[in-house]
Amino acid sequence: MAIFGANLIYGINYSVAKELMPDFISPFAFIFCRVIGALALFFLFGMILKNKEKVAKKDFIRLAICGLFGVAANQLMFFYGLNLTSPINAAIIMTSNPILVMIFAALIIRERITVTKLGGVFLGLAGAAALILHGKSLSVENEGLIGDLFIFLNATSYALYLVLVKPLMNKYQPLTVIKWVFFFGAFYVFPFGFNEFTQVNWDAFTTNVWYAFAFVIVGTTFLAYLFNIYGLKRLNPTTVSSYIYSQPLIATTIALIFQDGELNAVKVIAAILIFSGVYLVSIRKKKVASA
Repeated sequence: MAIFGANLIYGINYSVAKELMPDFISPFAFIFCRVIGALALFFLFGMILKNKEKVAKKDFIRLAICGLFGVAANQLMFFYGLNLTSPINAAIIMTSNPILVMIFAALIIRERITVTKLGGVFLGLAGAAALILHGKSLSVENEGLIGDLFIFLNATSYALYLVLVKPLMNKYQPLTVIKWVFFFGAFYVFPFGFNEFTQVNWDAFTTNVWYAFAFVIVGTTFLAYLFNIYGLKRLNPTTVSSYIYSQPLIATTIALIFQDGELNAVKVIAAILIFSGVYLVSIRKKKVASA
């Protein structure tokens, strides 16, 4: 439920974030606000819950690496790449994340790649690709290749983060891990975003823009990262990453609710493939838990 909640927020975010960039705030300034804002909320939340868990000195190195891959690198590369390529290309490339997670998990933490899990990942991939590409096409213009590369590096970065942070979840509470991950992430983001942050015209923000801004800081960053890290404590990285396939489905459903699209056979079939894929990736964990 936590992982689905995180991806529900991400799915809604597609419609919300477009209200802000680039008219009201630049991408790197937005990332700066997201990281600093969420960091403050994580430490405030920790104070309220009296979270004073001690972290072993040797684990701070892994936390710093997780902050690099999970917060700074993936966000900076995504927004930089999105400025150079098309949203369709970016969405399709991002569906490679569960495959990358499965590979890294096998290499780094020795997670087994089963036939069921492999089939589930590719079923979800097929459903997400059908949903994203229906009535659209990929762009292969040379000027977008650099953007495509940065989107892929973003997917790779986040995949590494999900695998590297998993061992920490076996030792510490989710809140302890995520607040330190963001603490280190803030240091990496600062030199890229602070200058653009100082140039934001806050007086131009309307009430709706402020609502959207708050949603991205509190929802898309604070809650979504917290939900993901909470789910990662109980699920393997491949299962967590497979839920990314639900994001285009959620975004499509929201568009349908607000009469910005129509239901057709392709969308129904894509939804069945996505739900089937996520189920197959998750089912092994359920069997282990009941044994």
